Amino acid sequence: MKIAVTGGLGFIGSHTVVELIAKGFEVIVIDNLSNASEGVLDGIKAITGIKPIFEKIDLREKEAVVSFFKKHHDLKGVIHFAASKAVGESVENPLLYYENNIGTLVYLLQQLQQMPEASFIFSSSCTVYGQAVSMPITEDAAVQPAMSPYGNTKQIGEEIIRDVANISHIKAILLRYFNPVGAHPSAEIGELPLGVPQNLVPFITQTAAGLRKELSVYGSDYPTSDGTCVRDYIHVVDLAKAHVIALERLINNQHAEKVETFNLGTGTGSTVLEVIHAFEKVSGKKLPYKLVDKRPGDVIEAYADTQKANDVLGWKTGFSLEDAMRDAWRWERKIRAIEN
Repeated sequence: MKIAVTGGLGFIGSHTVVELIAKGFEVIVIDNLSNASEGVLDGIKAITGIKPIFEKIDLREKEAVVSFFKKHHDLKGVIHFAASKAVGESVENPLLYYENNIGTLVYLLQQLQQMPEASFIFSSSCTVYGQAVSMPITEDAAVQPAMSPYGNTKQIGEEIIRDVANISHIKAILLRYFNPVGAHPSAEIGELPLGVPQNLVPFITQTAAGLRKELSVYGSDYPTSDGTCVRDYIHVVDLAKAHVIALERLINNQHAEKVETFNLGTGTGSTVLEVIHAFEKVSGKKLPYKLVDKRPGDVIEAYADTQKANDVLGWKTGFSLEDAMRDAWRWERKIRAIEN
């Protein structure tokens, strides 16, 4: 079966491509290389033995999207990752996020709507819950007013998908994930941000590798165990496997509703300092860090109730936070050619 993966050379996308190939799917990767490298294809091939078809497309260009679907009219489904995803950047440049995250989704759905049947997996986020009233967060938790333009694009995206699914053959699963970290245990693919990292773990590994002078911890007086933010850090391979399970659920018509929603996390919250200490433990390196002011748009804590995904999808995480830190550091050492 032929599956298109948008943003398929990105962090989560590339790991999902690996898991799809392992399950026998024919994968077509779409990426505009704005935050990824074409060299990721070689990493995917090194793991799977197969180099997927690659189409360099900017999904903001409607005609390019139309042409892609004419060329690949026999698609069985789309997994949609391609989006800008940094909370802080979205606050500074909201129009970039609305164009890139909403416009591209509309163009994809316009094409899928014309197909007799289409399975659609949407890369959503726990940011749709805003600062949730209680922890852990269930799928039934109220969607709060977004705390950033990024979070708003995910809320709007989910609403658009529901509206379109109501009047078309599109069936969809919205995967609200928490904080993906780590890298493939083979160290053939991993997180490779261009420029200054927007996420915690690549900043940690780059600091340990000597690329950054020190790590900034945003906020130290939150009402948490050590004053730093709490997040649910899930290993990217566990996350990738969930996408394949969700896709197979749609293809095999096992879904209970036209649009289903699942939280993807570990069910455990960790503070920023706990993540730093987990990295220090597995790497044997002491990280220089400083406590700085809070960032606009950050919530105090967010961790998942994973019961629905465990029970309905039959999916469970297999990697620990320390596993994720170890794999992230192995990947960083490889790309920087660091011996130990």
